[in-house]
Amino acid sequence: MINNERSAERMSLAEPELFADESPCVQSQRVIYTPSAFARSTLLYLQEAGTLTAVKPHSSSRSGLRSFLCFVVLSGSGTLDYEGEVYRLQAGDAVFIDCRKNYEHSTSDDLWSLQWCHFFGVQMQTIYEKYISRGGRPVFRPQNCAALKDNLSRLRAIADSADYIRDMRINEELSALLTKLMESSWNPENTFTAKKKVELSRVKNYLDEHYAEKMTLDELAAKFYINKFYMSKIFRETYGTTIIAYLEQLRITKAKNLLRFSDMTVDEIAYRVGLKDANYFSRLFKKVEGMTPSQYRRLW
Repeated sequence: MINNERSAERMSLAEPELFADESPCVQSQRVIYTPSAFARSTLLYLQEAGTLTAVKPHSSSRSGLRSFLCFVVLSGSGTLDYEGEVYRLQAGDAVFIDCRKNYEHSTSDDLWSLQWCHFFGVQMQTIYEKYISRGGRPVFRPQNCAALKDNLSRLRAIADSADYIRDMRINEELSALLTKLMESSWNPENTFTAKKKVELSRVKNYLDEHYAEKMTLDELAAKFYINKFYMSKIFRETYGTTIIAYLEQLRITKAKNLLRFSDMTVDEIAYRVGLKDANYFSRLFKKVEGMTPSQYRRLW
């Protein structure tokens, strides 16, 4: 089986390269990977990973690729043209884009070196939409660029190995990469937005402590002296969910704990977690968990 996988990988080297054509303008080292049918239908999977060093100024453009691209600028500088906006890149910057959209990247006269991976998965569109909804940007400056580079290096090493569960290890490493990208999705530009982020953490902490109390968005905004609509917008960008959805999730989690580890009735649990109407609690619980509170208690 290993021999077949290695053979399939060598055959894949004849496929068009995703990142940049080999030319006198660049020197690159890459692994082009062909995942199994199981990986394509089920997992996050790698298409290509490597490093590139420009030896002459050049541009590379792509469109309609069924792929997502993450790369880090190791040295030098350049630009990315993506969705009608031109981003200037320098050493330490990172890029995360949907390659089904048109894009072009170009090195400046300060010739750059890059490290990258192309990857895909059946849920990647939804994951990328979540990244954007949290405030993620096509270009950002990660707080821990070394960790991102380590991810990319491990992906390349795994793809180039003879490990018979490479697809599972690649899925694991891509999940770790996406976690780092999600962590970097909040990028405050100035002290004002940074201050608002701190205020939103106070709002979240208040919800964590007072989830059982009745509250409205108006009351919450007044308590923290924040505009209700701005508070809702920044909370969603920061935590990837609405305030109402977060509160519901918190209450359901507390209710699950009580259903499993207490003798309280369903009505008592509903009241304890801040949902005074037991019928509404049961409907909400079933919407979230796919079963009633009583069914959940019996199963667990």
